Amino acid sequence: MDEFHNKFMREAIRLAREGVQNNEGGPFGAVVVKDGIIVGRGNNRVTSTNDPTAHAEVVAIREACRQLNTFQLTDCMIYTSCEPCPMCLGAIYWARARAVYFGCTKSDASEIGFDDSFIYQEMELDFSQRKIPMIPLLRTEALDVFKTWELKTDKLGY
Repeated sequence: MDEFHNKFMREAIRLAREGVQNNEGGPFGAVVVKDGIIVGRGNNRVTSTNDPTAHAEVVAIREACRQLNTFQLTDCMIYTSCEPCPMCLGAIYWARARAVYFGCTKSDASEIGFDDSFIYQEMELDFSQRKIPMIPLLRTEALDVFKTWELKTDKLGY
């Protein structure tokens, strides 16, 4: 069974290396696997696409969802060359992946300049104490849309 998982982790690592060699972004790669088949691939493309959300896991999740024509990956596993950052972790939970296998740790990433610890710290703070101002505005009007959603009978829940 180890060789099964190792094969997919090696592909994630290969994608990370390829992305670095092509100057596409940071040293991160990921694959999404369903029933032993890769259905999504990604490497970090933040700098080459000017998209701060183009992390390897997000790119791979987007491709897998397109390939499978779904927004949930409940029968899928994700292999990523590094422990997911807060954004990618959120995307993985929203996609409902079955399991995540990772290579490097967030500490390893921090040692080469990819330190996400401040985001984890910010998430624990009340929004009024965060470094980027988060200002509540028009909550009552915004809640009206929530009520519309709640009462909608033909919605596709997730």
